[in-house]
Amino acid sequence: MSFARALSRAQLGLEAPLVQVEAHLGPGLPNFTIVGLPAPVVRESRERVRAALLSSGYAFPAGRITVNLAPAELSKQGGRFDLPVALALLIASGQAPAPARPFECYGELGLAGELKPVAGLFLAALHARAAEHALIVPAGNGGEVALSAHPAAYCAATLRAAARLLAGPAAAAALATPAVKDGGDFSSFLSLPSLAEVVGHAHAKRALTIAAAGAHSVLLIGPPGSGKSMLAARLPELLPPLSAGEALEVASIASTAGLRLDANQWARRPFRSPHHSASAQAIVGGGPQIRPGEVTLAHHGVLFLDELPEFDRRVLESLREPLETGAITIARAAARLELPARFQLIAAMNPCPCGYFGDSARECHCGASRVARYRQRISGPLLDRIDLRVDVPRIAADEFVEGALHAAIAPEDPVAQIARAREWRLHRSGCLSARLDAAALQGCCALPPSAQRLLKTCAQRLALSGRGIHRVLTISRTIADLAGSETIEEPHLTEAVQLRRTMDDQPFTQPL
Repeated sequence: MSFARALSRAQLGLEAPLVQVEAHLGPGLPNFTIVGLPAPVVRESRERVRAALLSSGYAFPAGRITVNLAPAELSKQGGRFDLPVALALLIASGQAPAPARPFECYGELGLAGELKPVAGLFLAALHARAAEHALIVPAGNGGEVALSAHPAAYCAATLRAAARLLAGPAAAAALATPAVKDGGDFSSFLSLPSLAEVVGHAHAKRALTIAAAGAHSVLLIGPPGSGKSMLAARLPELLPPLSAGEALEVASIASTAGLRLDANQWARRPFRSPHHSASAQAIVGGGPQIRPGEVTLAHHGVLFLDELPEFDRRVLESLREPLETGAITIARAAARLELPARFQLIAAMNPCPCGYFGDSARECHCGASRVARYRQRISGPLLDRIDLRVDVPRIAADEFVEGALHAAIAPEDPVAQIARAREWRLHRSGCLSARLDAAALQGCCALPPSAQRLLKTCAQRLALSGRGIHRVLTISRTIADLAGSETIEEPHLTEAVQLRRTMDDQPFTQPL
């Protein structure tokens, strides 16, 4: 047999298109050519495959060798194609049997014939399971591939072991799916930081509860050391675990980015906290191989941006699209991809450059113009997309010491309350209130006449935009859901307006 074919998959964002690795052995002077738009690392596989075949005791085929990676217009990246190229050559030269069923294989070859792990195989395993293809992966990728629950996935440590699997994989033991946390098991959150550990800040805790119940974005404003980062780190504790479908999406994104998958973290929502020096490409994604950025890695989870005004202006403006649509579109000359980015934003900032504007204990030395320039680093369109704006003032010393030294009385558990509010809202409108469209808004956000008059007055006095009025209504709906109310009442609307106010509503004066 002078021709053979093996199957593999490329990685294109969060897609895994099928690649047919075709090997042809022909007469002529010895030559080894790989065609089909291979990247330099794929072309270099010729030497790795040659050395691995000889080190494993196989004969390297003589004559003219042509390997085609189809489809030809799809760019092939990475060392994952080493194993399919080697197996296709072994089958074409008669040194390994042709498999009885379609199989996909992945793995980088060492010069001694060992198989090395490669990134992104969880996504490939999901596609292979859907296509009902058998799967051969390096032993180092066994853990993440097992999470895909593929019924015919097999591990191999060497090239020779992979070739033996072609003869009869039924004789080998398929990867066992590890036990993962159930999507409804709140015990998986026992090790998360608890909101009850935070002393004081009742107003901020209430805002976080509302944000968790309605998937609202939050901006925390306060002096250094007031507890903004501590509060932000406790938002994941309030969120329900991932559903089975959401967990698969999150794991696929993490695998594509080369992150390690852990069965013990299966139901947890991601929490991403990039440094303010991160580039726009690191935040939204991109690069030569278009990898997901922080907004995609935080999909179905939380994206925390500390020191928000210190981020580059281009980075902040790039958040406007995903905050509005839940996705980010990356356009390049060679490709155009849409990546999911339905994250919950929580940001923190100081009120001024020195951080002590309006502080009751320390004097601010920033002038009014300097404070204004600092706040203008966050554009109006971006600020308009942030639902809740929350003051986090300094805690009085006596209150902090007393709260830190004495066990606080645990408040009502907000996790179950948030879960009930989310379940009620999803059942009623099919989405969280932060994502309500116009039709859903009209159906569940009807206001009594007194609340309508209050909303009109607030919209006029605060000069709310159309988006601002929409957000006030959705926040009010969340507050009503937490209270177990079918209708939005005036107290719900009043609290929503207070949480929606802008930084510009604060005068640039020091407190007396």
